[in-house]
Amino acid sequence: MAARKFDLEERLIDFADRAIATTEELPDTKAANYLAAQLLRSATSPALNYGEAQAAESKKDFIHKFGIILKELRETSICLKILGRRSLLKDNSLITESNELVAIFTKSISTAKANP
Repeated sequence: MAARKFDLEERLIDFADRAIATTEELPDTKAANYLAAQLLRSATSPALNYGEAQAAESKKDFIHKFGIILKELRETSICLKILGRRSLLKDNSLITESNELVAIFTKSISTAKANP
């Protein structure tokens, strides 16, 4: 089921699910196994950390947790690009979604910092 664009939690869960499916389709090679493990960690982390951010104890804590999400999404983007360059990525829309999520969290952090 595709996530609705305005439901960020569902969108992150959907992204993680699609990334998991991608890792399961990769060949059994040293490089693919390494990248699969990295992708599993970095692509699933944003959804998990988003849940933590919803229970942030302060604005500073919220911004910090969103910063972690952003770092993981950037890492995921690069991992996906490497897989794409090696012709191992069947779902190129994951790169687009990753870039969109990076933009959303970059803007969210900027907005949170600007609003006292």
